Amino acid sequence: MKWIKPFGYAWHGIRYCFRTQRNFRIHLLALLVVIILGSIVKLSAIEWLFIIGCSVLVLTLELVNTAIEYLCDTITRDNHPVIKIVKDISAAAVLIAVAGSVLSGSIIFFPKILNLLR
Repeated sequence: MKWIKPFGYAWHGIRYCFRTQRNFRIHLLALLVVIILGSIVKLSAIEWLFIIGCSVLVLTLELVNTAIEYLCDTITRDNHPVIKIVKDISAAAVLIAVAGSVLSGSIIFFPKILNLLR
């Protein structure tokens, strides 16, 4: 069953990031809050698709950012200007995805929360 082995490697990577990366855990906690809130306000299927898409994007970029940082640290621990740029760009990708996700989530949740408060 050669096709199962890659799933094990991927699962190991996810577990490793969960154990070692504070931001990955923060993103997962935020996702849990969004899932609970989405269940309370009864999101539509389309709204859930946006939430899932944004969440997958943020978590994926956080994993890629971690991989890039580890690779850069393996190349050199010295303050190298190119390594700094690479790390900054990969962190910026996560930041942009998070900002877009927060904006999308606000557009989805804000009217629903207002309706609950009325």
